[in-house]
Amino acid sequence: MVAAGAKAPASPAAPLRVPGATDERDLPWASDGEANVPYVFHDPAHEGRMTGFEYDLMQAISARMGRHGRFVQNGWDGLIPGLSRDLYALVIDGIEMTPEHKAAVLFSRPYYVTVDRIVLRNSETGLDTLEALKGHVVGTIKSTAAERLLLDHDPSNVRSYDEETNLFSDLKNGRLDAILIDEPIALYYRSDDLKLVGSPIGRVAYGIAFPKNNPGLRDAVDSVLGDLMSDGTLHQILARWNLWTPQMADYTGDQTLPMIKPTAWTDYRQTMERMSGSSMQAMVHRYVSFLPLVASGALMTLGVSALAMVLAVAVGLVLALARAYGMAPLRWVAGVYVEVVRGTPLLIQVLFIFYGLPAFGLRLSPFAAGVLSLGLNYAAYEAENYRAGLLSVPRGQMEAAIALNMTHMQALRLVIVPQAFRTVVPVMTNDFIALLKDSSLVSVITLTELSQTYIRLSSTYYDYIGTGLMVGTAYLLVGLPFVRLARIAEKRMGRVVAKGHH
Repeated sequence: MVAAGAKAPASPAAPLRVPGATDERDLPWASDGEANVPYVFHDPAHEGRMTGFEYDLMQAISARMGRHGRFVQNGWDGLIPGLSRDLYALVIDGIEMTPEHKAAVLFSRPYYVTVDRIVLRNSETGLDTLEALKGHVVGTIKSTAAERLLLDHDPSNVRSYDEETNLFSDLKNGRLDAILIDEPIALYYRSDDLKLVGSPIGRVAYGIAFPKNNPGLRDAVDSVLGDLMSDGTLHQILARWNLWTPQMADYTGDQTLPMIKPTAWTDYRQTMERMSGSSMQAMVHRYVSFLPLVASGALMTLGVSALAMVLAVAVGLVLALARAYGMAPLRWVAGVYVEVVRGTPLLIQVLFIFYGLPAFGLRLSPFAAGVLSLGLNYAAYEAENYRAGLLSVPRGQMEAAIALNMTHMQALRLVIVPQAFRTVVPVMTNDFIALLKDSSLVSVITLTELSQTYIRLSSTYYDYIGTGLMVGTAYLLVGLPFVRLARIAEKRMGRVVAKGHH
């Protein structure tokens, strides 16, 4: 919402270039909202809704610019690559304005300034300074100022994590002696059995990231951000999330003390207490609320896997025929394809197709990129299965078909391939089950399938067992019907082939 008395959005002298926009009012922005409290995250009270202090800030910025802010989910490691490929206009995700980051992107002015804090179990004492932490196992989040501080101080005892939930769980379970982390994260992830100790350490500044070639959009957002600071809107947003601090007051020059209740902070804490309860009623309520998300993840997993398998079967059959019966150039090309694809990691292929192909003018949606990468990868394995099946058909079958005045292609289509296909049906079933599980890798290109749903829910509620059982059951239910269909098809094909022999 625009604060009372706020400036109306100014008309730009020239149209802004807004990458990824679907119309002139669209402002697509990206963040990793899977386990990102209190920045941008799924509201635990309504999992389909996004919230967080950065989310509220982007809503305010979009409104001041006369645009509609549209959140785009992307994994942390893919945020800047996606920005450079014009998948969205800007990134906001607690990105620290380090020299390394400044070399890669343009930054707005800082929208939040904070410090690092030490977190301990309540039973621990004495580890309240960086010097005292030396020789102890200390955890933090990777690629942060806290990690660099720890590596400079005592590199052999640093443990870096991707997810905050795993970090704090390991501290509770005694795998870590302490945590050094940004103060907002410490505030929201600290539970009653943990404590913040010592004085604030260092200084951390977060900025909104833009592509290097788009200073116009950066300047427009920067101007609006300055207005939000000067008229108190940023103060109001941060106070609602209990994140207004002396550091922010000094940075912005806003020393006012408005009576703003931390409503967002209070709602989050109350929801987490209610949803994370150990009573039977709380657990039933929590798991029932998970069902739509697990079902949605299962549908995404099934859709990507089924289409990818269709592509793998078609391409794999062509490759197998080329290697078994093609001319020398075709055999060589098919052989190189199979060996290259099988010899490189699937994750690299997924990232190349999604982030690399736009450099050649081919920009695919996350869903299309996921289907294509999985399908082309499994085509190499299917090709070898089919080639083995083709070679298992006696040579006399081809000779008999030719003797019956069939052409070479007719013999392959009507005699050889059907017999070979029956041989490889059980192997295809196993490959499809494997593909279902490998579809988890498409989560790196913003698709929320079953494994990503598990990560989000388990990291939100610290519930790895119940959520894991639900997601594991979903994988099983998705795969079992295809196993059954494959067995039916195998029996029917067996009868057909037997009749043909008679």
